[in-house]
Amino acid sequence: MFKKILIANRGEIAIRVIRACREMGIKTVAVYSEADKDALHVRMSDEAYLVGKPPSNESYLRSDKILEVAKESKAEAIHPGYGFLSENADFVRKVTDAGITFIGPPPEAMEGMGGKISARKIAIDAGCPVVPGTTEPLKSFDEAKETAKSFGYPVMLKASAGGGGKGMRLVHDESELKSGLENSKAEALASFGDDAVYVEKAIVRPRHIEIQIMSDSHGNHVHLGERECSIQRRHQKVVEEAPSPINDADLREHMGREAVKVAKAVNYVGAGTVEFLLSDVDKSFYFLEMNTRLQVEHPVTELVTGMDLVKEQIRVANGEKLSFTQEDIKIKGHAIECRVYAEDPDNNFLPSPGKITRLHLPQGNGVRDDGGVYEGAEVSIYYDPMISKLCTYGKNRQDAIEKMKRALLEYEVGGIKTTLPFFREIMEDEVFIEGSLDTGFISAFNERRKERKADVINRDMAIIAAALANSKNQKKVSAKAQNASAAPSRWVMSGRLAMMKNNL
Repeated sequence: MFKKILIANRGEIAIRVIRACREMGIKTVAVYSEADKDALHVRMSDEAYLVGKPPSNESYLRSDKILEVAKESKAEAIHPGYGFLSENADFVRKVTDAGITFIGPPPEAMEGMGGKISARKIAIDAGCPVVPGTTEPLKSFDEAKETAKSFGYPVMLKASAGGGGKGMRLVHDESELKSGLENSKAEALASFGDDAVYVEKAIVRPRHIEIQIMSDSHGNHVHLGERECSIQRRHQKVVEEAPSPINDADLREHMGREAVKVAKAVNYVGAGTVEFLLSDVDKSFYFLEMNTRLQVEHPVTELVTGMDLVKEQIRVANGEKLSFTQEDIKIKGHAIECRVYAEDPDNNFLPSPGKITRLHLPQGNGVRDDGGVYEGAEVSIYYDPMISKLCTYGKNRQDAIEKMKRALLEYEVGGIKTTLPFFREIMEDEVFIEGSLDTGFISAFNERRKERKADVINRDMAIIAAALANSKNQKKVSAKAQNASAAPSRWVMSGRLAMMKNNL
């Protein structure tokens, strides 16, 4: 087994890997930028090395600097986490050429699955169902128009390179196609240096379902069930759960077999995720893409399977066979993850960097928080503003939701805005509780939020109006009472006149 591993990442994923290594008796090496000199992953590692200035392209993306540190520290392997260099095939080749083990898939698998068009071709050849679409980049608007017409609207334009929603456009009809294509190509070029765009049929009410797979270098491939990842903002996930509310054992096994076909087609090694779009209408599903790395949402799979995916990554990279077979994988209970971001959900989820002045983390039965900060830490403007992955596990979905409600109420972060209030509302949302999810969930949820807020405002206004009206009525009654006491009634006056007559 490796004696020392360098972690080419930061934040909560670096800490997640450090903890796994500690449990395995492996020393860890951290790298950090000038902005992260006081970061938690630096404090927790056995060794830490500065690799550059705050911008990621001058630090965490500097493969040459990271390799220098690996050699200087005598690290035997590099774990890339996710993001940064985790899916960079050239980096993998440099690592292996330096005699260091890369904890992840071979570069050929990365390249095959790295482009959406090449990934579609591989999936088609493997016999995996794919969304109807082009397998080559669009060459012109006329080609896009004819292709879209053949599929029928709506269609989705997608950048061939990269992900995270960059270069993605939903086109509802032909009037939107030209501007959609131009914007998609421009964003793809700016984000990835490649303006290649393809088009595919948009699935009605799609769910984003992904299958976790694990493979070793001995030809063994296992799937570990699915995750529901439909709740997204800007095509990035914010709430995930395992298993999906829509899946049953037969559908899970069917999707798992298709995912394994893709893994075998590229001779995959390590942890990976095969993503599908599943129609909420008829449960038909289609290959979307493959992420050739560990996923942010891997904890929910660990919670329902009892497996440690990071430890398994390390063992597989060390040349060992998988420690489990397909028959060993049993889905038990339900898990939910909320990605806690330093963002303002009431302002289009804009980042909210700054100093964390207070931090109280939830604890107790069924709660797991994979965090990357501490009280007094600074959330930097330079990197993804995720604070932690808050997960809950219960005997069933309702139990997991109740635990998440409690955990979210206990979770306190001061000094910056976070997505915690947003998640508290989601856990109370009737549509979420029903499990009626699709990738348009947040847009519809925000409309429901507006309606609820308007109802509250109208109710409060009605209460205020009633109170004011009641106050006016009370004043009128009081005024009449005062008039009555100041002027004797006719009966009193008549009595007084009678008495005066009798006294005459």
